[in-house]
Amino acid sequence: MTKGNLLIVDDTPENLQVLSATLSDQGYQVRGVVKGKMAIRAAKSAQPDLILLDVRMPEMDGYQVCEHLKADPETHDIPVIFISAIDDVLDKVKAFRVGGVDYITKPFQVEEVLARVENQLMIRRLSQEVRDRNQKLEQEIQERRKAEKAAAAASKAKSEFLANMSHELRTPLNAILGFTQVMSRDVKLTPEQREYLGIINRSGEHLLDLINDVLDLSKIEAGIISIYESSFDLYRLLDNLEEMFQIKAEQKNLNLVFIVAPNVPQIIKTDAKKLRVCLINLLGNAIKFTEQGTITLRVNLATEALTDQNPSSSLSAFTPRLQFEVEDTGSGISPAEIDHLFDAFVQTETGQKMAEGTGLGLTITRKFVQLMGGTITVSSVVGKGTIFEFGIKISPADVYPVTPQPRQRVIGLEPNQPIYRILVADDTPENRLLLIKLLEPIGFEVREAANGMECLALWESWQPHLIFMDTRMPMMDGLEATRQLKSKEKEKERLFQSNSVLDLSRTIIIALTASAFEERREEILAAGSEDFVRKPFTEEQIFDTIAHHLGVRYRYQELSEGLPLHQSRYGISQRSDSFFCSELASLPLAWVTELAQAANQLDEAMIAQLIQELQPEKVDLAKALTDLLHNFRLDVIVRVTQTTINHS
Repeated sequence: MTKGNLLIVDDTPENLQVLSATLSDQGYQVRGVVKGKMAIRAAKSAQPDLILLDVRMPEMDGYQVCEHLKADPETHDIPVIFISAIDDVLDKVKAFRVGGVDYITKPFQVEEVLARVENQLMIRRLSQEVRDRNQKLEQEIQERRKAEKAAAAASKAKSEFLANMSHELRTPLNAILGFTQVMSRDVKLTPEQREYLGIINRSGEHLLDLINDVLDLSKIEAGIISIYESSFDLYRLLDNLEEMFQIKAEQKNLNLVFIVAPNVPQIIKTDAKKLRVCLINLLGNAIKFTEQGTITLRVNLATEALTDQNPSSSLSAFTPRLQFEVEDTGSGISPAEIDHLFDAFVQTETGQKMAEGTGLGLTITRKFVQLMGGTITVSSVVGKGTIFEFGIKISPADVYPVTPQPRQRVIGLEPNQPIYRILVADDTPENRLLLIKLLEPIGFEVREAANGMECLALWESWQPHLIFMDTRMPMMDGLEATRQLKSKEKEKERLFQSNSVLDLSRTIIIALTASAFEERREEILAAGSEDFVRKPFTEEQIFDTIAHHLGVRYRYQELSEGLPLHQSRYGISQRSDSFFCSELASLPLAWVTELAQAANQLDEAMIAQLIQELQPEKVDLAKALTDLLHNFRLDVIVRVTQTTINHS
């Protein structure tokens, strides 16, 4: 294998022969020419790796040859070593100025020539490698830029898809949740019908939460998910979850037990939504993968030492943590599957056989737990059950009204008020009908429009006080209709001001949007809307928005305790298992055992007698047990007493 291709240019044949023979013996491929013009043609016809160029030659000297070579892009990069009998400094400087890389003075030593040739060829090889690497790097950069553009386009398409899906799902949910509120106003409803409406409403709200979770997952993937802490009633959250899963558990003949330690505070501060999602995912999985036995949720309060260097800060020496444990008696998880249990889209063998779920629940749960300052662990025995455990940090709670405030419902307008005209612009008939049925019975005058053009026409002829404007409509969407309406208002203001007419009333525009993306808020308000309401909305949001912008005064009905959110499936007010277990745990075990035996033997008289023995401070427990007794729910008494005995 040749060490390199060399071109030797010298007008003295003897010198040419000596150099050619020497370099050939060292493994180089050598060509020789005696004139400058021949050298230029030879270099262009078959580019050498290096040129040894004599300075003194007839017709065209070495400097001129080098200048020609460097001026031609084809031969510009060929390194040139000058060889000359002239040892003058100016000649050497000129050689480097015209593009030479080295200068050898005659008479030369063969070893010197070889060393200088090898050095320049090595430099050339290294330079070529650098160029190749730079070219490859540039290609990779271009490919990465293309990939980034493709990823950005895919991300944009995904965001648009999620926005569209969010709109398409939230729009019918708005009708479902809205009409349950309208129907619940009927005083002729039986307790059973009212309970069914409550179930529909809660199920719709749960579905809405799932839709929002899909958006949260996309934010997790983008790394922009955040935590939103607020103070809330933990007991109420647990009661809602127990009520939600009790029916599912009973359908599979499973026992569902919530055990809350006495030291767990009722009001805590953390991200309520993310905590709820975590518990729903874990409880849902536990019920799904358990065929017999018990599902148990345990809640405890723990503390951990802080790494505080200041010994005087004893009040903040510990930070509270809530520990949650979900235990089931299901099929269990094999050790090989546990390592990948929290990976996205991964399901256990049992989950794959059931063909249910997406494999995202535990991934989201772990991410949410981490955001709330905790970790989640799992232990399992195949065939016996699984325990998921996680702890989260909780902050000092803000002032929070523990005692439920009286619930009010708008039933009409106070007298001596104007007749308020409200226009509903929405392309979905169900959504228009919902607002009409909600507003007309209160005393508002309501008209409807199916698109932006109809809305503008009705505004011109009817002059509504307020418009509920859907942002998505055919022919002309709500944003464009809002812009045009506000522009027309300004024109009329200028016209009336020129005629000395003052106090021209303006129409309030409330945008209705089914988008779950907060960034749309600025776009909506910039179009001219005074406010916006996100679908699905509640009747309280609608009435409060109208009152805020128009100053409307309402007449209210105080809702009785017969219409609470928490009702049993039999129309009675029933406390959660967590309430009973917490209360019973503070009583003597002998009394609890006697109550359990009486309930097992259906001895109603003995149960009533035991209830009467309760101390005055246990009035809530006494009332709850009495309700169960009067409604023949001895099965509940058996369940909660047995749970208390088992954990005593």
